[in-house]
Order: sequence, then C-alpha cells, then structure tokens
Amino acid sequence: MGALLHFKNIKKSFSGNVVLDGVDFAIEPGQVVALAGENGAGKSTLMNILFGMNVISETGGYEGEIVFEGKTVKIQSPQDAMALGIGMVHQEFMLLPGFTVARNIKLNRENLIANPVSKVAGKGYQLLDNPKIVKEAAGTLHRLGMEINPEVTVDKLPVGHMQFVEIAREIDKSNLKLLVLDEPTAVLTESEAERFLSCIRKVADGGIAVIFISHRLDEVMSLADSVVILRDGQLVSDEKVADTDKHRIAEQMVGRKLETESLINVNRSFKEDMILEIEHLSVDMPGEKSRDVSLSVRRGEILGIGGLAGHGKTSISNGIFGMYPAKGNVNYNGQPLHFDRTGEALDKGMAFVSEDRKGVGLLLNESIALNMVYTDMKVKRHFLKKIGFFSLFDEKSADEAVKRMIEELDIRCTGPRQLVGRLSGGNQQKVCMARALITKPELLFVSEPTRGIDIGAKQILLNYLVKINKEQGITIVMTSSELNELRTVCDRIAIIGSGVVQGILPPDAPNVDFALLMSGEKGGDK
Repeated sequence: MGALLHFKNIKKSFSGNVVLDGVDFAIEPGQVVALAGENGAGKSTLMNILFGMNVISETGGYEGEIVFEGKTVKIQSPQDAMALGIGMVHQEFMLLPGFTVARNIKLNRENLIANPVSKVAGKGYQLLDNPKIVKEAAGTLHRLGMEINPEVTVDKLPVGHMQFVEIAREIDKSNLKLLVLDEPTAVLTESEAERFLSCIRKVADGGIAVIFISHRLDEVMSLADSVVILRDGQLVSDEKVADTDKHRIAEQMVGRKLETESLINVNRSFKEDMILEIEHLSVDMPGEKSRDVSLSVRRGEILGIGGLAGHGKTSISNGIFGMYPAKGNVNYNGQPLHFDRTGEALDKGMAFVSEDRKGVGLLLNESIALNMVYTDMKVKRHFLKKIGFFSLFDEKSADEAVKRMIEELDIRCTGPRQLVGRLSGGNQQKVCMARALITKPELLFVSEPTRGIDIGAKQILLNYLVKINKEQGITIVMTSSELNELRTVCDRIAIIGSGVVQGILPPDAPNVDFALLMSGEKGGDK
C-alpha cells in the first residue's frame, strides 16, 4: 500500500536556530505512527507545518516537501489541511462549553432545513435540523464505543469525556484521512486512557492514519505500529514497535550521554538541614497544574526540577510566591510560609526569577537600574532618598550596585540608564537574575533561566548560578525543560509528571532512568 503522507527532507529554522533538520518519514492509511521526543525536539513545529499554521509562514516558511496521496501539497492554512482530510485533536480542548455534545461534534457542518424565508433570502436563513444533528452525533459516538448523551452541554461532562467529543468531531468529518493526536491522554484517568486507546485503534482499523504524539511509552508500545523519534530537530529513529522496547525508545529520546566530568555537582555531601519543606502542594496554574507535590530542599544545594511541559513543574515556584492559588504546607527555615500572601516569600528572604520575564519579570519601559533594584527597593526600602514626606528612587546610590551586576553577568548595554526593552532576550534574562540577587536571597528560585537565549548567554548564566551557590552559599531551586542543563549544574533532580514528584535522581543517573520518570514510571529517590 502506498504512503498517505510523506514528509520529505523537512527543514525549518527560527531566527537562525535550526529546529528541524532533514526530517523524512511516511505514514500509510490505517497505520498508527507514534511521534516521540523531548520538549524542543521539533514535534510541534513539524505539526505546525502540516497544518499550515501562521507561525511557519510568518517566519520564512520551510524547506522540503509534503506529499499527500502521491501529490506534493502546499498547506498554507488549517483550512487547507482540513480540506485534504487532515484532522487534529490538540492538548487544549477546542470545545464550546455552552453548546451540546452534538452541536460541538457537528460544528460548522450542521444539518440544516430549508424554509420559505431561506428559499427567498438564501442559505443563511436555513434552520438547524436538531433531531438529525443529534442522531448523527450519537451514531459517531457509538462508532467510537462511547455512551455519551449527545444532548447534554459540554460543560456538564467530565474532562475525559471532553476528549472523546474532540475525537468524535474529527471522525464525523466525511473526508477524514489522517488524524493527529497531541498528548491526548494527558488529562485522562488510567481507565479512560485505556478506553481512549482502544477507540483510536478502531479509528485506525477503519483505514484512517493516525499520528500519535505521546511521552507515555506504555501507550506507544500498546497502540502504535511504528515509532518515529525526533531529537534536537533530527530524526534519530523510525522503526516498528515490534522491533524495539520502551527502554530503547527512552534512551533515543534523551540522546547522547553527558561526560561525567561536565557534571559539576556530582556527589557533593550535605547535612540533612532542610531550608525548605513542601508537603502536599497543589497549584492551580493554567496549563501547569500540580496536584500533590512533596519535596525537601537541603541548605546549600542546587536542586533541579524537571519534567515535560504541562505536567506542573513551573507551578511549584509560582505557587510558593503567591502567583497562583495554591494549597498545602510549605515550611521555610522551620517556620510555616503563608504563600497565599503575595510578597510573603520575598519578605522572608527568598527570590524568584520567573519564566515569564516580559509578563511579570521586567518593566520594559524603565531603565536597567530601576529594574535591577526594584524588588529590593519595594521590599527592603533600599535605594530611596527622602524628600520631605516622600521617598524617591535614588539613581546615584543604585548605580554602583547596578554597574557591578552588569559587569558580573556580562550584560551588553550602554549603561545603567538604558531602557530594558531595548536589550536582547539574553540580556533581559540577566537583568531578571541581577534583580533577584541584589536582594541577597538565602534561597533563589529560577524558572527556565535559559529559555530563548543563545548558547553563550546560557553558559554565563549557568556558570553564575554555580558561582553564587558556592561562593555566597545561596541555595538554588532551578526549574528547567532542559534536562541536560539541570544535569550540568544540579546536585539532585526531581522529575515532575502528572502534577506529582515521579522521583528524584542524582545528575549522573543513567539517561534511561530520567526518560522513564518523564514517561510516568515512578522510581529513584536519592
């Protein structure tokens, strides 16, 4: 049987950064291909190309070709993809909560009834044929083996059922030939996930090809016919599931072994003196909810927090600093921390470098100097001069501290008075770091400190974290999607999956141990 879809030598760069480098594989009708790889491996970019998303055309397009049903196609928009018979179910639900299940399934393809007005005024005045909409939607749900009432509104459904409605909407399209599923079981319980996988098998057995993006290797092994693995934008493996196993897949996803000598903090010893104790913490951060995190941080260590996107790792620091609603217990230096009070953590001597440097991190229209000293000025009332009843920002007293930080972190700028908005992303990130450090914290949280910055700036930041940890005794909790970075600088690494701690490993643990924790298999506590 010929290929339904063939990606031929696909290449894509963003601002000179290569994210796909010659990706080439095919999928046949009725075949389930699992697409696996770490965050940043290139999976989303490849699917954005397949769906003609704006982000691709707005950044110069791509090289290579997409062959669909034997013809080279140029997919310029999601509408083009749908016209070809390509459907996608995203991680985030695309349902209308106030509409019924049936209306969501038939959205933009509703059955209509002509009436006297529409015969004169046109199709726009036809009425919905609700009985037919309900009947056809019920038939599609039945094909999937799902007994969901098509007449209830979506907001009344459990989360798991919403995922099935998304699938039903795609299956109901008469021209569907290829279905892409992006982490479809992330929000499902174990029993729902099993039903979901058997439902997808039925879809494939009906001749529809499926691209299944998942980090859950058990699911890949049970559902897929073959598995394609991307790493750093390159295709590193394309083989039948029957010819591999999940350990091998995990190792191929994580990739090259780190040289032991490049791991700075292997086997450092610490007293069992806990600076921070987190018990049963749950944080309601959109897209990154944590459910039940218990974790202790030893005084003087660099603790890494890793895991896949959407599993809750970045919510931990955000919850502790009062950025999102949180429940649970947090003790800092043996005393309860009231994290529901915004500013409590700062007042107690902690600092936080957020992953959202533009949203909550920086005042883009203000000077480097004001940005660096802002937190210290607000919390500890430093860098202020009194004029009568008023306190004003004292640029002169701030300049010395700011110049020192500019030099220490090699911030490329014209001087302390330059506006932060005029700096590159890497230099903005360094300003965020400097602002946290000027407060002289005892415990520093840094979240995604190297996201979106070049290799040179990354190395300076990582080296600086190690330096302040060793020379100033600052305890650091570093959250990152870059596992190799965590392994380079951390003493221990906690992997968060499905909102809980899956395990804690030393930086020199085997690649496969990290990969298995990321895929949801608990273990390790060192």
